[in-house]
Amino acid sequence: MSQTLLNQLRSGHVPEKLKELAKKENIETTQLVKNILDGTAVVLGYRTERGTMVVGRGVTTKVNANIGASTLTSSIEYEEKKLDAALRAKTDAIMDLSLADNIVDIRRVILKRSTVPVGTVPIYEAATLARIKRGAVIKLDVDEFFDCIQRQMEEGVDFVTVHCGVVKELIDKYPPEFRLEGIVSRGGAITAAYIRNTGKENPLYEYYDRLLDLAEKYDCVLSLGDGMRPGALFDASDSLEIGEQEILGQLQARAFERGVMTMIEGPGHVPLHLVEKSVKRIKRLTNNAPLYLLGPIVTDVAPGYDHITSAIGAGVAGMSGADFICYVTPSEHLGLPTEQDVFDGVIASRIAAHAADIAKGIPGAIEWDNELSKARKALDWDKQIALSIDPERAKRVREERSGQGACTMCGEYCVFLVLKEQK
Repeated sequence: MSQTLLNQLRSGHVPEKLKELAKKENIETTQLVKNILDGTAVVLGYRTERGTMVVGRGVTTKVNANIGASTLTSSIEYEEKKLDAALRAKTDAIMDLSLADNIVDIRRVILKRSTVPVGTVPIYEAATLARIKRGAVIKLDVDEFFDCIQRQMEEGVDFVTVHCGVVKELIDKYPPEFRLEGIVSRGGAITAAYIRNTGKENPLYEYYDRLLDLAEKYDCVLSLGDGMRPGALFDASDSLEIGEQEILGQLQARAFERGVMTMIEGPGHVPLHLVEKSVKRIKRLTNNAPLYLLGPIVTDVAPGYDHITSAIGAGVAGMSGADFICYVTPSEHLGLPTEQDVFDGVIASRIAAHAADIAKGIPGAIEWDNELSKARKALDWDKQIALSIDPERAKRVREERSGQGACTMCGEYCVFLVLKEQK
């Protein structure tokens, strides 16, 4: 039996690091061990000790920030600034989604500088090599693809998104034209195009045991990607999405048997009234594995404000059982995010995640709010600001609008002053 964390726990050995992590996560060690052994929780950053954290049942809802260069904009310095912005906003994890020719250099800088777990999407490197060597991103080479995965795990990536559920049967049965917006996942679209162009099966599905061999060797968490996620409300919860989720449930079970920790990725664009139903369906189909959601975005008509549309969805999704929220920035659907977009996206998702934690009854969640409320009643501005989710912004607004005096919203009619005068 390999010495992955999951298999160590199966053998009865509980590492001291896990006990320390349980204390950090405000959960009993025995409960944390049980959740990992049930497959309802995973540990990110355990091998690299890079901001080690738990995603899943019984702990706070975590937030991820995507950064990365495109083929049109490629700068290591710019990605470093976005990384710094995400860390300043207190993201729990980072994913490098770079597609540029210098993808390897960018990833290595992020791995070196990040203080939180780092994830990648290996098909992006494989597609980049295919474009450079063979002239098209869909001209994937199977061995080259798996070499990319192994190289990234060797370099210390903490989790990888792998679109294993985009299979030939689904593509043949439900072609992209089946939908209003087709396939909107980049990894999903590249995989689907490869299948249609070659007539072959998705290599990550066909050679899934080869992928598990690597994940087991490096104790790397697999994030089973939602290559068929809906990119429009109209497409939410259709046969393509659900068909993939059924396959991911089977693959999650196979990984779990091998001692490989896995998460499931989910949609996408979902109408608000279907978010809870969607979350519970995915959990049911995928053995209650930790659920990693993009958003979800709950309306398609707000380009420029999708950090808000996604935060609305994330709050409901988190309350319904989602464990890990991938942020969305104001630039979604429009362009590559700026540093400020990254910061704002993380803050919006952290607000949603915290609201979900209160609804879930996560120990200690509402106490944060209670402490700020006490400070507000006492007109203790310094403490209010210190307890804010974004203290710098709270302090700036306070100083610009009210200075050091009374709040200019109410002035002498401040309810706390009025009530004090009545005593």
